[in-house]
Amino acid sequence: MIGVLILLPPSEGKAAHGAGPAVDPAALAFPQLAKTRKALLTELARVSKGRAATALTVLGLSPNQAGELEANRDLTTAPTLAAADRYTGVLYDNLDLPGLRADDPEAYARAEARILTFSGLWGVVRPGDAIPAYRLSGGVTLPKAGPVAKVWRQALTPALAPAVASGLVVDLRSSTYAAMWRVPADAADRAVTVRVLHERLVDGVPKRSVVSHFNKAAKGRLARALLVGDVAATTPKELAEALQDLGFRTETTAPAKPGTAWTIDVVVDSVV
Repeated sequence: MIGVLILLPPSEGKAAHGAGPAVDPAALAFPQLAKTRKALLTELARVSKGRAATALTVLGLSPNQAGELEANRDLTTAPTLAAADRYTGVLYDNLDLPGLRADDPEAYARAEARILTFSGLWGVVRPGDAIPAYRLSGGVTLPKAGPVAKVWRQALTPALAPAVASGLVVDLRSSTYAAMWRVPADAADRAVTVRVLHERLVDGVPKRSVVSHFNKAAKGRLARALLVGDVAATTPKELAEALQDLGFRTETTAPAKPGTAWTIDVVVDSVV
């Protein structure tokens, strides 16, 4: 059976090293996105080479993040690293793609086929795609290109249509990256948006909230479980059942209106 397609956000944190050749935008997943990638890469490098204070403002960075500009200035020549190794942080630490590659090659092969990481600079990449370190949030508005999310909505809508023509889509993206591309209405009954809710007792009453650390950690563990377990659910209800079998506490909500995705809430406590 076909496994689920897993949509991930990138991470702000990225490994700084690399030994691969300079990035080739057309060699990444979905080569039809190369023109858009090159345009954004060129403008990002130009902005980052300009006045530092202006570049930091454009990119939504603080003065103590000025070092991030250095990577952007050398994008066309910088050494590359597989996306599986480039992206770091809580979600990717819990997903641990390098660990899968070393210890469970079959699960890593599934990751290559089933994971799409959304990126403000590259649009989407697969784990094996070789990319340099960079900093460009999907929420940024560049002086020439305009809102990055809008640029990618226009490019990704036709490019991703074949990828979501069949099978279940599990969306683990943050709102910033969900704005770059939305599941088409005709595929919405096969799409699930996963939310992670942190539950704790307040004066003996359960209270739920979204807490960044727990959200990212649980999503990383969930994506890993789907790959290791070779989950091949074909409906949102089957996915919820599979996640429960894998030890996750879930609550499923049907779409509020036609053409929108299902929602699965994963409820976690302080132990993740």
